[in-house]
Amino acid sequence: MKKKGRFKIRYVILSFFIAAILFSTVFMRLGGLSTGDAANAEEFRKYAEPVENLSIPEEKKIIALGEATHGNAEFQHLKLVIMKRLVEDCGVRASALEGDYGGCEQVNRYIHGGEGTAEQAAAAIGFAIYRTNEMTELISYLREYNKTSSAGEDIRFYGFDMQRVSHTFRLLTEACAEYQIDMTGLGEPAEGEPLSDVQAEALKQIREKMQAGGAPEKELHCADMLLQYYELQSNSTADGGALRDRFMAENAEWILRQEQQNGRERIFVTGHNSHIAKWGSYESMGKILSEEAENGYYAIGTDFYRTRCNMPTGSSAGRTDQVFYSRDPLAKAAREAGYDICLLDFAKVQQDTELGGQIYEYSYMGNLGEHYSPVMRLLPPSYRIFQPPAVLYDSMIFVADATPTRIIPQG
Repeated sequence: MKKKGRFKIRYVILSFFIAAILFSTVFMRLGGLSTGDAANAEEFRKYAEPVENLSIPEEKKIIALGEATHGNAEFQHLKLVIMKRLVEDCGVRASALEGDYGGCEQVNRYIHGGEGTAEQAAAAIGFAIYRTNEMTELISYLREYNKTSSAGEDIRFYGFDMQRVSHTFRLLTEACAEYQIDMTGLGEPAEGEPLSDVQAEALKQIREKMQAGGAPEKELHCADMLLQYYELQSNSTADGGALRDRFMAENAEWILRQEQQNGRERIFVTGHNSHIAKWGSYESMGKILSEEAENGYYAIGTDFYRTRCNMPTGSSAGRTDQVFYSRDPLAKAAREAGYDICLLDFAKVQQDTELGGQIYEYSYMGNLGEHYSPVMRLLPPSYRIFQPPAVLYDSMIFVADATPTRIIPQG
């Protein structure tokens, strides 16, 4: 009996060590705590440029900037840096955001002389990630620019998302009052709650009456956005994310058409990397837009070497700062080359070089959204994507050490 007992103990210990070795092997192969290998830093330095040097080919009409995270100050500030560049050198007069249409229209009214403050305008967008100093700074710049712009040179602000309804509903109410359209049967939708089939049918009838009454596209679009919200909230399949991206692509194309009617051929859109990327595991907004040649789609991705990211924890702690590493060989090369932040235009990298091959190799890149779980510590691939950078984007901006945003309290 004693021998059997000793044998069982040895068996358990041996099994534990084998399991530990297997787990360690798999863990390290998946990225583990390693920051990975860097691309050739000396070669990287030959092609790296200041972000302000960004140049966009003339045929590109939709210029998209992605965020590797929603919770870092640098990625939010890049919206302003790129916007200034596009306004000054590329004739862009429209900024479109991954935010709801109605909330972003409140921003548009503010930057055209509306009442309130830049902080209040940012809060109207509806997402906590935009109640930041960086977004306030962007909105303030747009308002100041419009103060001195001549007719037709003003900058417009749009939202292409449909996950919030309160401000969009208010815009629809204004339009119905102007065209004397009865809204009976619709009722005010509750934020975050799905519209009923009865409400959706009433909404369709209201839109038909508005169109018959000669309402402009901008007001009809309010009804379209609410119908998109209805479809998204009613969707019971697993492809809700793909449906949202399809709607966002349609909305971006609508914004482009509005600008073209104003004599402008280009727009600037911003959103998470996963939405603006030209390729991926699902039909993303960027993938859809890039497949339409007339869009002339141009995607600028971003990544970090190290991030201290402001993220919601889903607990009483609220939002906290979490540290992650991307394991991106290009981001690590940028850091080793001494850049705090830099731009790499893939079209300028010679294909027969080591770096030219690297940008088309499958690589890990950071990909953090509005979700944190301790599991992300155990499985690093859960916060990374594994794709060839030059297939996803036309160029990339790398931040060595990304710092957290600070959410401005409401009220």
